[in-house]
Amino acid sequence: MLSLHQLTCFLATYEHGSLTAAAEELGYAQPSVSEQVRALEKSLGVTLFRRVGRGVVPTTIADTLRPHAERVLAAVGEAQDAVRSARSFETGTIRFGMFGVARLYAGAGLIADVLARHPGVRVELVGQNSTQTAEDLRRGRLEAAMLAVSGVRSEGITITPVAREELVYVSADPERIASPVTAHRLAQAPLVMHETTWRAEDSTRILLRQMLHETGRNPQTRIEVEDVETAVELAGLGLGDTVVPRGAAEQLVPRLAPNAGWVSLRPRLWDTFAVVHRTGAVLSPAAQLMIELATARIRQMAEPLGTS
Repeated sequence: MLSLHQLTCFLATYEHGSLTAAAEELGYAQPSVSEQVRALEKSLGVTLFRRVGRGVVPTTIADTLRPHAERVLAAVGEAQDAVRSARSFETGTIRFGMFGVARLYAGAGLIADVLARHPGVRVELVGQNSTQTAEDLRRGRLEAAMLAVSGVRSEGITITPVAREELVYVSADPERIASPVTAHRLAQAPLVMHETTWRAEDSTRILLRQMLHETGRNPQTRIEVEDVETAVELAGLGLGDTVVPRGAAEQLVPRLAPNAGWVSLRPRLWDTFAVVHRTGAVLSPAAQLMIELATARIRQMAEPLGTS
């Protein structure tokens, strides 16, 4: 009967054209490799190598066997990797990319979902901005992520939209939210905006710049901060107005700015939330689980896309 050990010795001998060199590569004694090759020949009832000087030359039958042996050993390697992945899945670390505001949609709840299924794992949610997190994906620091993808470059990554969320205008001034905010009014608004470190690539600002393109102006920020919570709180204090995803407004305004409210823009603006991973990547069970659970969480709060 064929064995993996025999196929391993066969391929090493085939590649090197020498039993001695094959033994050195595999870390075996030369007689052991020779014995395994002979056993394989006996099992198949064929001659695989002919001795020439100090080396061996593969026969045409060996040429025929080689690709099949390679596929068998590759399949075994993949099986071992899958088992290792599954084993580490139960007790290892699950690492998933998530842009900053997404934690309001799928932060603590997502981690609770994971631990309910796999209580032995360690969970890392990584990322503060979609552009930064996408770059971590390209560099192999992350397997997959949930991002707001307006403005995210698609080179080298696959983007699968799962939901969209409306951007809303938040203000403590009732007059400013009495009707939808037009591009002209937005261009004159005293804005407090979050994501200041990534202001050039932030998806919300990109959409606002596109909206104001026809006016020939960019959004005028009065205050720049990093986190969306501070932006909403400042809006509640009347120190500026802000634009945030509707789900963020629904969670943060009642808690941090109870005297403020929000209204749609005109035309309405939507940001797209998407699952992102490197193009051609074979995702681990852990990454697939995080994608499944994060997608479910996002779709509970935002308008689902691609569910049909």
